[in-house]
Amino acid sequence: MTIKIDFKSHLENLKNQDQEVYNAVMGEIQRQENTLELIPSENVVTSAVMETQGSVLTNKYSEGYPGKRYYGGNQFIDKTETLAIDRAKKLFRAEHANVQPLSGAVMNIATYFGVLETGDTILGMDLGHGGHLTHGHPITHMAKVFNFVGYKTETDKDGIIDYDKLRAQAIECKPKLLLAGFSAYTKTLDWKKFKEIADEVGAMTMADVSHIGGLIAANVLENPLDHGFDFMTTTTHKTLRGPRGGLILCKEKYAKAIDKSVFPGLQGGPLEHVIAAKAVAFKEADSEEFVTYQKQVLKNAQGLAKGLMENGVTLVTNGTENHMCLLDLRPQDLKGKIVEEVLDEVGICTNKNAIPDDTASPLNPNGLRIGVPVITTRGLNETDCEVIGKLIADVINNIEDETTHKNVSEVVSEICKKYPLYTNE
Repeated sequence: MTIKIDFKSHLENLKNQDQEVYNAVMGEIQRQENTLELIPSENVVTSAVMETQGSVLTNKYSEGYPGKRYYGGNQFIDKTETLAIDRAKKLFRAEHANVQPLSGAVMNIATYFGVLETGDTILGMDLGHGGHLTHGHPITHMAKVFNFVGYKTETDKDGIIDYDKLRAQAIECKPKLLLAGFSAYTKTLDWKKFKEIADEVGAMTMADVSHIGGLIAANVLENPLDHGFDFMTTTTHKTLRGPRGGLILCKEKYAKAIDKSVFPGLQGGPLEHVIAAKAVAFKEADSEEFVTYQKQVLKNAQGLAKGLMENGVTLVTNGTENHMCLLDLRPQDLKGKIVEEVLDEVGICTNKNAIPDDTASPLNPNGLRIGVPVITTRGLNETDCEVIGKLIADVINNIEDETTHKNVSEVVSEICKKYPLYTNE
């Protein structure tokens, strides 16, 4: 998919008013165009989403909810937010949707405060094993409010979740909320087992599907709501390919508590230009084109994994079942920071990431996290991704060889030209 935007006219006012910011924006356009973006939490929105987010809707204050605002003049804002709500419910087969969360962190925090009391126990994935900061890392404010307990993956079993151990841990700590979800885990989650464990210990269930929200929307991965989960949260960017923001989906019996927790509990005025852009993205996701795209995401991830593993790179879980790969760089005696930096120099953008039970610093871990949403949006196929996997392996296996770097950079440049991201046509 090529994003059709006439950047010259689109940014003309900015260029005339603020040359410094204009230069930075134009620089970012060129970086995106000439780089293979492999950060799995990123994607590229359509022209329609971008236009909506940059529309006059940004001028309106709309505290409250459709039909119940604290400001006048919201008759059209109510229409766009209601569209976003209805489309989200349809897309994910949800009883209730709150489209106002400003981010992924906000949506998770709002869910906690909506249904839990101070000191309640939340059992979620340990950050060092693929979880997220908002799932209970001690550095976060939430860890001072709730009692987070972390479950881990099995490093001696290809880094997968052992559901028998998870059940035993749940029986021991008796969580009020069992949280399933990840930011760096490459297997599918067994929603049915999570629900069975939660039911056994009397816990509510929450799935943070921020990374795989688009794959779930397209029904190429299972929907936890279909398995009776009480809550499902997802960012609206990443695989969902919408504007940056959050979304809370839940059973109707929790609707009032969730809405009250988002506003006025946690946020003030919602970003209605972003909410309208979410509505556009939800409509885009409810299409055959989007299903085809998400199926290709899975194929491309498999191609990327194949290219890496066949050329000597170790992957946590020995492959992938979603949109990302987690590389273990210990066999090459490398750290994620240096590999990220060298790949960036040759036009491949990635991000360093901890592997399970990583003994290295989070700022210089033993792993690297990569994914295919952006390059799939650009139109690359699984064969292309296999080639990219080999290119990454070449860099890793020849980290100090400038000739290799030069050769890889030239191939990356050709791939970017073959699959342009933006056009002024």
